[in-house]
Amino acid sequence: MTIPTSLARAAQRAVRTASPVLNDPAALRTQQRQQLRRYEVSALMPDGSVSEVRHIAPALPLFEDAFCAFSRGALIETENGPVAIEDIQPGERVITADGQVQPLLWKGSTIIVPGRPGPNGRNMRLTRIMADSFGMQRPYSFVLAGPSARLLGTPAHLRAEAGGGPMLTPVQEFVDGNNVVETAPPTAVELFHICLKRHTTIRIGGLEFETYHPGPHAPRLISHSMRALFFALFPHIGMFGDFGPLAFPRADEIRPNALTA
Repeated sequence: MTIPTSLARAAQRAVRTASPVLNDPAALRTQQRQQLRRYEVSALMPDGSVSEVRHIAPALPLFEDAFCAFSRGALIETENGPVAIEDIQPGERVITADGQVQPLLWKGSTIIVPGRPGPNGRNMRLTRIMADSFGMQRPYSFVLAGPSARLLGTPAHLRAEAGGGPMLTPVQEFVDGNNVVETAPPTAVELFHICLKRHTTIRIGGLEFETYHPGPHAPRLISHSMRALFFALFPHIGMFGDFGPLAFPRADEIRPNALTA
């Protein structure tokens, strides 16, 4: 059978214009794919019920930071006394570090392996803060924080950046190899974060940690196509502005180049 001339020309053009990756099966197999992660979300709904949903979403820093602050066993102060973060439920009233009371609107969790680098080589190690590292009863027992946790405090090497005011600083900036150390368990651990009605700090072990907020630069860190996936994780949020203002400035957003890698 004779192939029409027009079809032959079309086939030749297709071969010439095809992606080099498609012409190289080995390259196609080794092409890096977007890594995904499972995220568990509990949220307080407008009718007072609690929604519990499991999401599969990209393992991007903006997504991971919403889930990787606190380890199991971290005690959250509530009106009914301390509650382990894995047991606290949306709707419970949390006592903030400044003595105010706010309802817990959202809790998220995910599982990571700290001993393995995250996507793009990101450091996913945990930070162990020994008892009395920042003074008597601060903390009153050791605290294990995740890679996205921030403390209200300023280490010595960042005091010039703070300008004398309080500042939220990533826990990794306090690592001194003695009282505050990095730890990288080779097995999976579950990490959590919480979101209150407004951004603030809560006390865990006597230290002030921030509640979740994506930060003022979040809209520039995510494409429009990813925003729907991100907001699906937060049933109470429709846009970045709904998170409200930051309670305190963040060290890594004031002068990011001043921080350690």
